[in-house]
Amino acid sequence: MHEVSIMQSVMETATLKMEEAGYGKVDSITLKIGGATGILTDALRFAFEALKHGTPMEQAVLYIEEVPLGGLCLACGGSFSTPEKFIFSCPLCGDAKIRLTQGKELDITGLEVS
Repeated sequence: MHEVSIMQSVMETATLKMEEAGYGKVDSITLKIGGATGILTDALRFAFEALKHGTPMEQAVLYIEEVPLGGLCLACGGSFSTPEKFIFSCPLCGDAKIRLTQGKELDITGLEVS
């Protein structure tokens, strides 16, 4: 379950940023996670709840924005978005010449501190 190590890194980064800004606790963290990352958001939430006890994030809330897989077909020129986690061809024309433009995100997009 790599979600635990991902959440540990997110929490370390959030703590560092909180301390650099001179605050004492984290109230919320917002993450943007792409569908192609393979990250299970439920497992990530579970890891957050398990790891936050005894930290400056003990009362924090985790918000997750899920980004669907999307791309551009180099054959037909169409752009697409799909809830699928993996695709091997353009859902519009079936050609395999595609370029992903979204779905690989793993970003901290918000950090509320006090």
